[in-house]
Amino acid sequence: MTDNHQQQRKIITVFAIAFSVTACSLTAGITPQLKTNHLPTQINPIQVPQKNLTSQINSQSQPPTKPTKVENLNFTVPATFQGKTIYHVQPQNSEKVIALSIDDGPWPNTTIQMLDILKQNDVKATFFWVGQAIQANPEIAKRVVAEGHAIGNHTWHHWYRRMDIATAKSEIERTNELIYKTTGVKTSLFRPPGGVLNNGLAAYAKSQNYAVVMWSQTSADTDPRAKSQVFVKNVLRDAKPGSIVLMHDGGGDRTRTVQALPEIITRLKQQGYRFVTVPELLKIEQSTINR
Repeated sequence: MTDNHQQQRKIITVFAIAFSVTACSLTAGITPQLKTNHLPTQINPIQVPQKNLTSQINSQSQPPTKPTKVENLNFTVPATFQGKTIYHVQPQNSEKVIALSIDDGPWPNTTIQMLDILKQNDVKATFFWVGQAIQANPEIAKRVVAEGHAIGNHTWHHWYRRMDIATAKSEIERTNELIYKTTGVKTSLFRPPGGVLNNGLAAYAKSQNYAVVMWSQTSADTDPRAKSQVFVKNVLRDAKPGSIVLMHDGGGDRTRTVQALPEIITRLKQQGYRFVTVPELLKIEQSTINR
């Protein structure tokens, strides 16, 4: 082999290595495509972003101090509400209390942004978690609990289809076990995906004395066509003392929900509302019943 041939082979090898490095760099920077549909006919699970991509987002967004696990924190419900389906409460003297409930997380980026907004406004919310999302984002889950928010169970897969008792039990108990393992929290709050009450999940939850927490008003933030201002109008229009508001931090691109949240909080405060968690709301109702 001549010197010229050897030199040509070296040049080709260098270009091949350079191209390979560039291609890998581009692949690593791809943003995950998140599912935006949240329709009652959906039977597929929520598509949680892959762990390696989630880790990249978390490393950029997480606060410098690592949240610590909170031990022995129980979100129980008064006996009056155990095994019951709850849409709202009736506080004494129509006290202006309202609960923000946030479904389908914990989710990379979005949940963190919403936590920042809630913290800035000194508001506590109730997060209903999907087991797969907790598994993918445990550090975000720990931060939610560390910052004083309440936690509820939203099943493992977020299925809407009919289930037998064994499947319903697995969906709920597997999620509760991971909530406890990850954060130290035990919860008796359950919300069925899509609000479906007749597929076996709610029946199992009630048999185990969970409170099946629905909602009295929705931001309608799963509507892919609506602008964030529509979410604000929906919440303000239907707000009443004792309301439970439905919002989402996961299950898809919730950028518009993040945009709407500060104005929702500000406008409700201007109307005299005080924000409470769902467990706090149930305790307020319980104290009213006992009077």
